[in-house]
Amino acid sequence: MSFKFLVHYGFHFLIPLAISILFYKKNWKLAYLIFIGTMLIDLDHLLASQIFDANRCSINFHPLHTYYAIGGYILMLISKKIRILGIALLLHMFTDYLDCYL
Repeated sequence: MSFKFLVHYGFHFLIPLAISILFYKKNWKLAYLIFIGTMLIDLDHLLASQIFDANRCSINFHPLHTYYAIGGYILMLISKKIRILGIALLLHMFTDYLDCYL
């Protein structure tokens, strides 16, 4: 198991769990489900001619991973109702961004 693999999936599964437990104590299970649910954003990989490429940087390559989309995720932080979704999507983008440099 590589360092990149551990970091990637740690940031996709363990960091969201920690955030859910620390900041959403009463509803941590729902919060964690939202974090995990944002993995569906990776469905945009199906639009690529090669669905998976371990050496490709997802950021600004796939439609839902573009800087414009990230700007939308940042705007989600304004509304309290969808803030957790924005946080989850931004953590997902940060995780994928890390892949570009590992």
